[in-house]
Amino acid sequence: MVSVINTVDTGHEDMVHDAKMDYCGLRLATCSSDMSVKVYDVRNGTQTLVADLRGHEGPVWQVAWAHPKFGSIIASCSYDRKVIIWKETNEKWVKFLENSNHESSVNSIAWAPHEHGLILCCGSSDGSVSIINSNTTIAGQWEVKKIVPAHTIGCNAVSWAPAETPNSLFDSNSNKLVKRIVTGGCDNLVKIWREDGDQWVEEAKLERHSDWVRDVAWAPSLGMPRSYIASGSQDRRVIIWSKHGNEDWRHTVLNTFDDVIWSVSWSLTGNILAVTGGDNKVTLWRRDPVSDDQWTCISDVNKGQGQVIAGEQRAL
Repeated sequence: MVSVINTVDTGHEDMVHDAKMDYCGLRLATCSSDMSVKVYDVRNGTQTLVADLRGHEGPVWQVAWAHPKFGSIIASCSYDRKVIIWKETNEKWVKFLENSNHESSVNSIAWAPHEHGLILCCGSSDGSVSIINSNTTIAGQWEVKKIVPAHTIGCNAVSWAPAETPNSLFDSNSNKLVKRIVTGGCDNLVKIWREDGDQWVEEAKLERHSDWVRDVAWAPSLGMPRSYIASGSQDRRVIIWSKHGNEDWRHTVLNTFDDVIWSVSWSLTGNILAVTGGDNKVTLWRRDPVSDDQWTCISDVNKGQGQVIAGEQRAL
C-alpha cells in the first residue's frame, strides 16, 4: 500500500494541472490555470519557493524537466498555444526559448531520452506534433519539425520510446539509433512515429479505444525482452500494448475503471504502472514476470476532493 509522505502547498491561485519532480527528487515544478509555473526546493521534507515563472497567457497544462546533463531546464505548455523552455543560470530562471508554432492549445510535452540530445516533443489541439531540437550546427538555434496532421481533431499526449528498445533500429546514415515517439489523440487512436531522415513517418496505428486517448506512456526497457506502451482513454480503459521483435503490437486491457483516465505513468523499472483518473484515485499495477497478459493491482489510493488533473479542459 502507498501512503502520503509529504504534501506541498503550491500557493497557486487556481487549479493545479501538473507537478513533476526533477531527476534527483530535490525540486518540484508545478503549473496551474493561474498561468504560472512554480519551482520549489523540497529537500528534507521542507518546501521553499525558488521561482515563480510568468510568461504564459493561459492555463498551463504540463511541465517537464530536461535531463540534468543539460543543466536546470524546464519546459511548459499552455492553452495560449505556446511552449516555453526555462533555464536556470546563476540561480535565476529565465526564458531559454518561446515557441508559438501551434495554432491551438499545446496539451502535452516530453523530453527525449538524453542519449538523443536536448529535444522536446509537443502535441497540440491543432492535430499536429512538433519536435523542437537544440542539436543544430549553430549555437543557440533550435530546429523545429512538425508532423501534420498527426491526429484529426487534436493530439492529447506524447511520449518517447527509450533510447534503446528490444526492437530498436540503427540508422547507418546518422550512425545513431532511430528515434521513436508514441502519441494519443481525439481520434481514439494511439500512433507510433519513427524518424526517417528529415521526416517523421507513421510506423503503427493502434486501434482499440472507443473514445479520446488522454495519455500515453512508453515504458523504460531496462533489459526487458518486449516493448510496452500504456494508453489511458475517456472510454475508462487502460490498454497495455506490447511488442517483441518484428511481430505486430498486441494489446491487453488492463482494467475498465469507473471514470475517465487522465494519466498513466511507468516506474523506472518499467514493471509497475500508475493510473490516475476522474474517480480521484491512483492505482498501481504490477506486471506478472512470467505472463505479459497478467497484471495485478497492488495499491488503490483515494486522492481526496480535487481532480488529479483537469483533463476535460485540455484539447479544446
